[in-house]
Amino acid sequence: MFAETLEAVQSSPSKRAAYVRFVLVALAAIVLFKTFWFARWGGWTDRELADFDAFHIVALHVWRGDLDQVYHFEALLKMQMEAAGGATGFMPWTYPPQYDLLVAPFAFLPVGVGYLLFTTATLALYLVTLRAIAGRNFAQVLVILFPALAITIGCGQNGFLTGALIGLVCLNVERRQWLAGFALGAMVIKPHLAIAAGLYLLMTRRWIALGTAATVVLVSSLLCTLLFGWQIWTAWLGAIRESASFLEQGFYPLFRMISAYAALYKAGLPASIAFWGQAAVAGAALLAVLLGPVRNASSKFALGVTVMVSVMISPYAYDYDLPMLGIGLALILPELAKLASQRERSAIYGLVLLAGAYGLLQSGRLAVQFGQKADPDQHFAPAIGGFALMALLVLLLRLLLRGMQPSPALPRTAQATE
Repeated sequence: MFAETLEAVQSSPSKRAAYVRFVLVALAAIVLFKTFWFARWGGWTDRELADFDAFHIVALHVWRGDLDQVYHFEALLKMQMEAAGGATGFMPWTYPPQYDLLVAPFAFLPVGVGYLLFTTATLALYLVTLRAIAGRNFAQVLVILFPALAITIGCGQNGFLTGALIGLVCLNVERRQWLAGFALGAMVIKPHLAIAAGLYLLMTRRWIALGTAATVVLVSSLLCTLLFGWQIWTAWLGAIRESASFLEQGFYPLFRMISAYAALYKAGLPASIAFWGQAAVAGAALLAVLLGPVRNASSKFALGVTVMVSVMISPYAYDYDLPMLGIGLALILPELAKLASQRERSAIYGLVLLAGAYGLLQSGRLAVQFGQKADPDQHFAPAIGGFALMALLVLLLRLLLRGMQPSPALPRTAQATE
């Protein structure tokens, strides 16, 4: 069966090493290819902007002193068209000011060089963190996660950074709460992906971690206020309201989204019904976080479920956020064989693969059939990733509700690497 095939990846040290080498070489090749693409070398002088281009544009405006303008879509669209030399895609800016500070240094680098440094640094941090958590299951997780890693590299997004931060929370929550709290606080760059982890820390009374996270958020917010002025927060909140309206009207490339909202909306349901569906899924995801400790799941398994459902809470979640799902999968794998049947494991692996691969394959199909600037709204493309994650959530809830025996607590970082 499918589960047996994937689990055979780790059947021997030599086979594990071979698969790891293959995946890492493939990822390096994609990074190199996309570096040329972002740098506009060769035949890519006339290309549409991608996510890292947006990061670079914002970085430039940090130093120009008009950062608040990037939160106004009409002004940002003009900036993007200027950078693209013409038409560009739909890329509103809704990141908190803390992320503006993070990307600011890239203004001093060409786009291609900045992309290479950002992607290689965050990918390396993510892989080191994933390896520390996964241990001997590292090769299996890499194979299952490969499509999600490839698409994150392709657009130059920050999924590796957020995945690594959540991974650091998991590695340190037992014995270095201050470090776990620092990593969780740094998730202020994408706060909607930290909701589940915050709830888990609250449920398990990790007060030092929660206090440290709150301090990081407050201090970084104060720094942003001092640097950019109070108006930056008004501009940011205005951008969030504007993006909610854009989401309701379906302006985003919803087929790349992995949320229940996107899945239901693209299936033809009205936006109001799709939002209620998203609310129900978010509630079920938070219930999964609560059930872990209640049903006597081990710290490792409960954390794994928490991380996996983190990407299911917000209606605004993309396939490039899926590296976080790999952290959760690595945490639950050691116990999955005894808690889930072979069929259930096959379904879990397959759903993770589908969620990561669908947007990649669909983007490729649209580009081949209709050109690089194909509009998915004109050529119907459903949001299958959202349905895959809803099914995955049902499976995780089923495992938790089935009941578990108490297991050892989360091991030390050193033990996890054995």
